[in-house]
Amino acid sequence: MSKIIIGRYIPGDSLVYKMDPRGKLLITILFILAIFLANNPITYAIITLFCFLAIIATGLKARVFWNGVKPLIGLIFFTSLLQLFFMTGGKVFWHWWIFSISSYGIVNAIYIFVRFTLIILISTVMTVTTMPLEIADAMEWLLKPLKVVKVPVDKIALVISIALRFVPTLFDETLKIINAQRSRGADFNDGGLIKRAKAIAPILIPLFIHSLETAIDLSTAMESRGYRGSEGRTKYRVLNWSKYDLISLAYFVLLVGLLLIFRTH
Repeated sequence: MSKIIIGRYIPGDSLVYKMDPRGKLLITILFILAIFLANNPITYAIITLFCFLAIIATGLKARVFWNGVKPLIGLIFFTSLLQLFFMTGGKVFWHWWIFSISSYGIVNAIYIFVRFTLIILISTVMTVTTMPLEIADAMEWLLKPLKVVKVPVDKIALVISIALRFVPTLFDETLKIINAQRSRGADFNDGGLIKRAKAIAPILIPLFIHSLETAIDLSTAMESRGYRGSEGRTKYRVLNWSKYDLISLAYFVLLVGLLLIFRTH
């Protein structure tokens, strides 16, 4: 099994698990938006502290969240380096052609790195403590106002739930194919860029075929069970707001209040 935890639910019994999935999704979206209120070291320290408190509240090991950040660490570093070498302002320490390192670029690169990391961590908090079907129900509730303009909210929620459910499966299948190819003598780290790109073909083709087979099997299973869209369907999972959602709301209000007090205007 791969260590990718996107869409992978980990059972638990902490405060975060007892929250309504609609509340978790709403607080997660609001928390991500609140990250952009931070614009100085104090506000970034506050929102980082609140993020780590949310992680501690899940009762899960730190390794779980590191596995969530690790696959995207390269992208985060790349984005930070773009800010470092292309942002100008303040004292210039080094300059060559279109590249430069300035005090403003260094600060902005650090902020971007922290911002992306916090977004991934708080998203991981929601995905590992909420079952994919519950996330789909919460998404459908959140998008319900769009039904007024004839947006197929139920179909969007279904697509999201299926995607979340099968992302870990695809990663596991990719790992199996890579191990099978390596057992046959394939080397994915040898040669130049073109040779490595050609070596990916034996991975992509079986993975694409497996994905199509899975999609066809899923479609057949849904049709055999009489699925015809959500119109007129009852729901097995009944969502109820609880006191834990009020606690999370108070937690978020406190965070926003501190950010507004300490941010630079």
